[in-house]
Amino acid sequence: MPTATSSAAAVPTAPATLAAGDPHGSSIYRASGWFEENWANWLNGGLRILLILAIAITLRAVIRRTISRLIDRMNRGAAAAASTTLGGLLVNAERRKQRSEAIGSVLRSVASFVILGTAALTILSVLRINLAPLLASAGVAGVAIGFGARNLVTDFLSGVFMILEDQYGVGDVIDAGVASGTVIEVGLRVTKLRGDNGEIWYVRNGEVKRIGNLSQGWATAVVDVQIGVGEDLERAREVIGTTAEDMGKHDPWDEMLWEPVQVLGLESVGTDFMVIRAQAKTMPGQATGVARELRWRIKRAFDAAGIVISGGAPTVAVTEAVVPEGAPATATEQAAQETPAPPASASAPVPPPASGEH
Repeated sequence: MPTATSSAAAVPTAPATLAAGDPHGSSIYRASGWFEENWANWLNGGLRILLILAIAITLRAVIRRTISRLIDRMNRGAAAAASTTLGGLLVNAERRKQRSEAIGSVLRSVASFVILGTAALTILSVLRINLAPLLASAGVAGVAIGFGARNLVTDFLSGVFMILEDQYGVGDVIDAGVASGTVIEVGLRVTKLRGDNGEIWYVRNGEVKRIGNLSQGWATAVVDVQIGVGEDLERAREVIGTTAEDMGKHDPWDEMLWEPVQVLGLESVGTDFMVIRAQAKTMPGQATGVARELRWRIKRAFDAAGIVISGGAPTVAVTEAVVPEGAPATATEQAAQETPAPPASASAPVPPPASGEH
Protein backbone atom coordinates (compact mmCIF):
# COMPACT_ATOMS: atom_id res chain seq x y z
CA MET A 1 0.00 0.00 0.00
CA PRO A 2 1.47 3.36 -0.92
CA THR A 3 2.15 5.71 1.84
CA ALA A 4 0.91 9.32 2.12
CA THR A 5 4.25 10.58 1.11
CA SER A 6 4.32 8.65 -2.11
CA SER A 7 0.73 9.64 -2.96
CA ALA A 8 1.54 13.31 -2.33
CA ALA A 9 4.56 13.05 -4.56
CA ALA A 10 2.43 11.51 -7.27
CA VAL A 11 0.12 14.59 -7.39
CA PRO A 12 1.57 17.09 -9.89
CA THR A 13 2.07 20.69 -8.78
CA ALA A 14 0.38 23.68 -10.43
CA PRO A 15 3.41 24.86 -12.41
CA ALA A 16 4.07 21.38 -13.76
CA THR A 17 0.44 21.06 -14.82
CA LEU A 18 0.42 24.51 -16.44
CA ALA A 19 3.69 23.74 -18.19
CA ALA A 20 2.36 20.44 -19.51
CA GLY A 21 -1.05 21.76 -20.54
CA ASP A 22 -0.46 25.46 -21.55
CA PRO A 23 2.98 27.04 -22.10
CA HIS A 24 1.50 30.58 -21.95
CA GLY A 25 0.16 29.91 -18.52
CA SER A 26 3.66 29.44 -17.16
CA SER A 27 4.70 32.88 -18.52
CA ILE A 28 1.72 34.52 -16.87
CA TYR A 29 2.51 32.75 -13.66
CA ARG A 30 6.13 33.94 -13.75
CA ALA A 31 5.03 37.51 -14.54
CA SER A 32 2.59 37.51 -11.67
CA GLY A 33 5.26 36.16 -9.38
CA TRP A 34 7.72 38.83 -10.47
CA PHE A 35 5.09 41.48 -9.91
CA GLU A 36 4.34 40.10 -6.44
CA GLU A 37 8.00 40.22 -5.59
CA ASN A 38 8.64 43.83 -6.86
CA TRP A 39 5.39 45.70 -6.23
CA ALA A 40 6.63 46.75 -2.85
CA ASN A 41 9.78 48.29 -4.37
CA TRP A 42 7.69 50.08 -6.98
CA LEU A 43 5.36 51.47 -4.42
CA ASN A 44 8.26 52.57 -2.27
CA GLY A 45 10.00 54.27 -5.23
CA GLY A 46 6.80 55.99 -6.36
CA LEU A 47 6.12 57.31 -2.91
CA ARG A 48 9.68 58.59 -2.67
CA ILE A 49 9.38 60.36 -6.04
CA LEU A 50 6.10 61.98 -5.02
CA LEU A 51 7.63 63.06 -1.74
CA ILE A 52 10.66 64.56 -3.51
CA LEU A 53 8.44 66.46 -5.95
CA ALA A 54 6.22 67.74 -3.17
CA ILE A 55 9.19 68.93 -1.12
CA ALA A 56 10.84 70.58 -4.15
CA ILE A 57 7.68 72.40 -5.27
CA THR A 58 6.84 73.54 -1.75
CA LEU A 59 10.39 74.70 -1.05
CA ARG A 60 10.55 76.56 -4.37
CA ALA A 61 7.25 78.34 -3.74
CA VAL A 62 8.27 79.33 -0.20
CA ILE A 63 11.66 80.67 -1.27
CA ARG A 64 10.24 82.61 -4.23
CA ARG A 65 7.53 84.13 -2.04
CA THR A 66 10.09 85.06 0.61
CA ILE A 67 12.29 86.76 -2.00
CA SER A 68 9.29 88.64 -3.44
CA ARG A 69 8.25 89.87 0.01
CA LEU A 70 11.81 90.99 0.74
CA ILE A 71 11.95 92.93 -2.54
CA ASP A 72 8.57 94.55 -1.84
CA ARG A 73 9.76 95.60 1.60
CA MET A 74 12.88 97.14 0.11
CA ASN A 75 10.77 99.06 -2.42
CA ARG A 76 8.42 100.34 0.29
CA GLY A 77 11.39 101.49 2.37
CA ALA A 78 12.87 103.33 -0.60
CA ALA A 79 9.53 104.98 -1.39
CA ALA A 80 9.09 106.09 2.23
CA ALA A 81 12.61 107.52 2.31
CA ALA A 82 12.06 109.34 -0.98
CA SER A 83 8.95 111.06 0.40
CA THR A 84 11.06 113.05 2.90
CA THR A 85 12.97 116.19 1.97
CA LEU A 86 16.47 114.87 2.57
CA GLY A 87 15.61 111.38 1.40
CA GLY A 88 14.34 112.73 -1.91
CA LEU A 89 17.78 114.22 -2.51
CA LEU A 90 19.77 111.14 -1.55
CA VAL A 91 17.51 108.25 -2.64
CA ASN A 92 16.37 107.57 -6.18
CA ALA A 93 13.22 105.48 -5.74
CA GLU A 94 13.10 104.34 -9.35
CA ARG A 95 16.74 103.29 -9.24
CA ARG A 96 16.26 101.35 -6.01
CA LYS A 97 13.14 99.69 -7.37
CA GLN A 98 14.75 98.59 -10.62
CA ARG A 99 17.86 97.37 -8.84
CA SER A 100 15.85 95.39 -6.30
CA GLU A 101 13.66 93.89 -9.02
CA ALA A 102 16.72 92.78 -10.97
CA ILE A 103 18.28 91.24 -7.87
CA GLY A 104 14.99 89.51 -7.02
CA SER A 105 14.72 88.07 -10.52
CA VAL A 106 18.25 86.70 -10.33
CA LEU A 107 17.69 85.18 -6.89
CA ARG A 108 14.40 83.57 -7.91
CA SER A 109 15.96 82.07 -11.03
CA VAL A 110 18.94 80.71 -9.11
CA ALA A 111 16.70 79.23 -6.40
CA SER A 112 14.45 77.52 -8.95
CA PHE A 113 17.40 76.11 -10.87
CA VAL A 114 19.10 74.72 -7.77
CA ILE A 115 15.96 73.22 -6.21
CA LEU A 116 14.51 71.67 -9.37
CA GLY A 117 17.90 70.44 -10.55
CA THR A 118 18.58 68.73 -7.25
CA ALA A 119 15.10 67.16 -7.28
CA ALA A 120 15.59 65.84 -10.82
CA LEU A 121 18.92 64.22 -9.95
CA THR A 122 17.41 62.67 -6.82
CA ILE A 123 14.50 61.21 -8.80
CA LEU A 124 16.89 59.70 -11.34
CA SER A 125 18.86 58.08 -8.54
CA VAL A 126 15.62 56.64 -7.10
CA LEU A 127 14.86 55.13 -10.52
CA ARG A 128 18.34 53.54 -10.44
CA ILE A 129 19.49 55.33 -13.56
CA ASN A 130 23.23 55.69 -13.94
CA LEU A 131 23.96 59.40 -13.70
CA ALA A 132 27.59 59.25 -14.85
CA PRO A 133 26.88 59.21 -18.64
CA LEU A 134 24.13 61.80 -18.20
CA LEU A 135 26.37 64.16 -16.25
CA ALA A 136 29.19 63.69 -18.75
CA SER A 137 26.86 64.49 -21.66
CA ALA A 138 25.47 67.50 -19.83
CA GLY A 139 29.00 68.72 -19.15
CA VAL A 140 29.99 68.44 -22.82
CA ALA A 141 26.76 70.14 -23.92
CA GLY A 142 27.28 72.89 -21.35
CA VAL A 143 30.82 73.53 -22.59
CA ALA A 144 29.61 73.68 -26.21
CA ILE A 145 26.74 76.03 -25.36
CA GLY A 146 28.99 78.18 -23.21
CA PHE A 147 31.59 78.44 -25.96
CA GLY A 148 28.97 79.36 -28.57
CA ALA A 149 27.18 81.86 -26.33
CA ARG A 150 30.20 83.19 -24.47
CA ASN A 151 29.27 86.81 -25.25
CA LEU A 152 25.79 86.28 -23.85
CA VAL A 153 27.18 84.66 -20.71
CA THR A 154 29.72 87.48 -20.31
CA ASP A 155 27.01 90.12 -20.67
CA PHE A 156 24.79 88.36 -18.15
CA LEU A 157 27.49 87.90 -15.52
CA SER A 158 28.72 91.48 -15.95
CA GLY A 159 25.17 92.77 -15.54
CA VAL A 160 24.65 90.73 -12.38
CA PHE A 161 27.80 92.09 -10.75
CA MET A 162 27.06 95.66 -11.86
CA ILE A 163 23.66 95.48 -10.19
CA LEU A 164 24.87 93.72 -7.05
CA GLU A 165 27.73 96.19 -6.60
CA ASP A 166 25.47 99.17 -7.39
CA GLN A 167 27.96 100.62 -9.85
CA TYR A 168 25.24 102.76 -11.43
CA GLY A 169 21.48 103.01 -11.60
CA VAL A 170 18.57 104.76 -13.27
CA GLY A 171 19.14 108.51 -13.37
CA ASP A 172 22.94 108.36 -13.06
CA VAL A 173 25.13 110.15 -15.58
CA ILE A 174 27.90 107.75 -16.55
CA ASP A 175 30.77 107.48 -18.99
CA ALA A 176 30.97 103.86 -20.13
CA GLY A 177 33.81 104.38 -22.59
CA VAL A 178 31.85 103.29 -25.67
CA ALA A 179 29.05 105.77 -24.86
CA SER A 180 28.07 108.31 -22.24
CA GLY A 181 24.78 109.73 -21.04
CA THR A 182 22.01 109.34 -18.48
CA VAL A 183 21.00 105.80 -17.50
CA ILE A 184 17.33 105.17 -18.27
CA GLU A 185 17.27 101.37 -17.90
CA VAL A 186 19.55 98.76 -16.36
CA GLY A 187 19.21 95.17 -17.56
CA LEU A 188 21.12 91.98 -16.99
CA ARG A 189 22.40 92.01 -20.58
CA VAL A 190 22.04 95.57 -21.89
CA THR A 191 22.21 99.03 -20.32
CA LYS A 192 20.21 101.81 -22.00
CA LEU A 193 21.64 105.36 -22.00
CA ARG A 194 20.17 108.68 -23.10
CA GLY A 195 22.84 110.84 -24.77
CA ASP A 196 23.25 114.60 -24.57
CA ASN A 197 21.58 115.07 -27.96
CA GLY A 198 18.63 112.83 -27.11
CA GLU A 199 19.94 109.66 -28.73
CA ILE A 200 19.55 106.29 -26.99
CA TRP A 201 22.58 104.04 -26.62
CA TYR A 202 22.23 100.30 -26.03
CA VAL A 203 25.45 99.19 -24.36
CA ARG A 204 26.15 95.51 -23.76
CA ASN A 205 27.34 94.97 -20.21
CA GLY A 206 30.14 92.69 -21.33
CA GLU A 207 31.66 95.45 -23.49
CA VAL A 208 32.01 97.92 -20.61
CA LYS A 209 35.63 97.89 -19.42
CA ARG A 210 35.41 100.99 -17.22
CA ILE A 211 32.61 103.12 -15.83
CA GLY A 212 32.84 106.73 -14.71
CA ASN A 213 29.81 107.56 -12.55
CA LEU A 214 29.24 111.30 -12.34
CA SER A 215 26.25 111.04 -10.01
CA GLN A 216 27.56 109.25 -6.94
CA GLY A 217 28.74 110.95 -3.76
CA TRP A 218 29.19 114.60 -4.70
CA ALA A 219 30.28 116.74 -7.63
CA THR A 220 32.55 119.75 -8.02
CA ALA A 221 31.62 122.93 -9.87
CA VAL A 222 34.67 124.86 -11.10
CA VAL A 223 34.32 128.44 -12.39
CA ASP A 224 37.20 130.41 -13.95
CA VAL A 225 36.74 134.19 -14.08
CA GLN A 226 39.00 136.16 -16.43
CA ILE A 227 39.56 139.82 -15.56
CA GLY A 228 41.80 142.55 -16.86
CA VAL A 229 45.40 142.67 -15.76
CA GLY A 230 44.96 146.09 -14.18
CA GLU A 231 42.04 145.13 -11.89
CA ASP A 232 42.33 144.87 -8.12
CA LEU A 233 42.56 141.19 -7.14
CA GLU A 234 41.39 141.68 -3.55
CA ARG A 235 38.33 143.59 -4.71
CA ALA A 236 37.54 140.90 -7.30
CA ARG A 237 37.91 138.18 -4.64
CA GLU A 238 35.55 140.05 -2.33
CA VAL A 239 32.91 140.47 -5.05
CA ILE A 240 33.07 136.79 -6.00
CA GLY A 241 32.79 135.67 -2.36
CA THR A 242 29.85 137.97 -1.67
CA THR A 243 28.04 136.82 -4.81
CA ALA A 244 28.56 133.15 -3.98
CA GLU A 245 27.38 133.65 -0.40
CA ASP A 246 24.23 135.39 -1.61
CA MET A 247 23.59 132.58 -4.10
CA GLY A 248 23.76 129.98 -1.33
CA LYS A 249 20.90 131.68 0.51
CA HIS A 250 18.32 131.30 -2.26
CA ASP A 251 16.28 128.31 -3.36
CA PRO A 252 17.12 125.86 -4.95
CA TRP A 253 20.82 126.64 -4.76
CA ASP A 254 20.85 126.33 -0.97
CA GLU A 255 20.15 122.59 -1.37
CA MET A 256 22.45 122.06 -4.34
CA LEU A 257 25.45 123.74 -2.68
CA TRP A 258 26.76 121.35 -0.04
CA GLU A 259 29.64 123.61 1.00
CA PRO A 260 30.35 127.34 0.70
CA VAL A 261 31.97 128.44 -2.55
CA GLN A 262 35.73 128.74 -2.17
CA VAL A 263 37.81 131.27 -4.11
CA LEU A 264 40.97 129.27 -4.67
CA GLY A 265 43.02 132.20 -5.94
CA LEU A 266 44.87 133.21 -9.09
CA GLU A 267 44.91 130.37 -11.60
CA SER A 268 46.95 131.98 -14.39
CA VAL A 269 48.30 135.34 -15.56
CA GLY A 270 48.62 136.55 -19.15
CA THR A 271 49.79 139.71 -20.86
CA ASP A 272 46.43 141.43 -20.55
CA PHE A 273 44.30 139.14 -18.36
CA MET A 274 44.23 137.24 -15.09
CA VAL A 275 42.17 134.12 -14.23
CA ILE A 276 40.62 133.64 -10.78
CA ARG A 277 39.28 130.16 -9.97
CA ALA A 278 36.32 129.43 -7.69
CA GLN A 279 35.17 125.96 -6.63
CA ALA A 280 32.07 124.54 -4.95
CA LYS A 281 30.99 121.08 -3.78
CA THR A 282 27.50 120.36 -5.08
CA MET A 283 24.85 117.70 -5.20
CA PRO A 284 25.68 114.83 -7.62
CA GLY A 285 24.77 115.67 -11.18
CA GLN A 286 24.16 119.39 -10.45
CA ALA A 287 27.67 120.77 -10.98
CA THR A 288 26.95 122.11 -14.47
CA GLY A 289 23.83 124.00 -13.41
CA VAL A 290 25.52 125.47 -10.35
CA ALA A 291 28.53 126.61 -12.41
CA ARG A 292 26.30 128.33 -14.97
CA GLU A 293 24.30 130.17 -12.32
CA LEU A 294 27.47 131.23 -10.51
CA ARG A 295 28.98 132.64 -13.73
CA TRP A 296 25.76 134.53 -14.40
CA ARG A 297 25.75 136.13 -10.96
CA ILE A 298 29.48 136.95 -11.04
CA LYS A 299 29.10 138.70 -14.40
CA ARG A 300 26.25 140.85 -13.10
CA ALA A 301 28.17 141.64 -9.90
CA PHE A 302 31.28 142.62 -11.87
CA ASP A 303 29.25 144.90 -14.11
CA ALA A 304 27.75 146.59 -11.06
CA ALA A 305 31.19 146.95 -9.42
CA GLY A 306 32.87 148.23 -12.58
CA ILE A 307 35.29 145.31 -12.88
CA VAL A 308 36.22 144.60 -16.47
CA ILE A 309 36.08 140.98 -17.62
CA SER A 310 38.83 140.50 -20.17
CA GLY A 311 38.93 137.90 -22.88
CA GLY A 312 40.07 137.27 -26.44
CA ALA A 313 42.88 138.89 -28.38
CA PRO A 314 43.86 142.45 -27.41
CA THR A 315 42.67 145.18 -29.72
CA VAL A 316 45.18 147.69 -31.23
CA ALA A 317 44.05 151.30 -31.89
CA VAL A 318 45.81 153.22 -34.68
CA THR A 319 45.85 157.06 -34.28
CA GLU A 320 47.21 159.78 -36.60
CA ALA A 321 50.02 161.84 -35.10
CA VAL A 322 49.78 165.66 -35.26
CA VAL A 323 53.16 167.40 -35.65
CA PRO A 324 53.21 170.98 -34.33
CA GLU A 325 54.78 173.81 -36.28
CA GLY A 326 58.51 174.22 -35.77
CA ALA A 327 58.95 170.62 -34.58
CA PRO A 328 61.82 168.69 -36.13
CA ALA A 329 60.72 166.41 -38.91
CA THR A 330 61.33 162.71 -38.78
CA ALA A 331 63.76 160.95 -41.05
CA THR A 332 60.94 159.75 -43.30
CA GLU A 333 59.50 163.22 -43.65
CA GLN A 334 62.95 164.70 -44.35
CA ALA A 335 63.54 162.13 -47.09
CA ALA A 336 60.16 162.97 -48.60
CA GLN A 337 61.00 166.68 -48.52
CA GLU A 338 64.49 166.22 -50.04
CA THR A 339 63.20 164.12 -52.91
CA PRO A 340 62.87 166.46 -55.97
CA ALA A 341 59.60 166.55 -57.83
CA PRO A 342 59.67 165.22 -61.40
CA PRO A 343 59.82 167.91 -64.18
CA ALA A 344 56.58 168.94 -65.76
CA SER A 345 57.85 168.19 -69.26
CA ALA A 346 58.52 164.67 -68.32
CA SER A 347 55.07 164.12 -67.04
CA ALA A 348 52.92 166.45 -69.24
CA PRO A 349 52.06 165.21 -72.72
CA VAL A 350 53.46 167.22 -75.77
CA PRO A 351 50.70 168.49 -78.09
CA PRO A 352 51.05 167.70 -81.79
CA PRO A 353 52.24 170.53 -84.12
CA ALA A 354 49.67 172.62 -85.84
CA SER A 355 49.14 172.47 -89.53
CA GLY A 356 51.85 174.37 -91.50
CA GLU A 357 54.42 174.13 -88.72
CA HIS A 358 57.61 172.07 -88.96
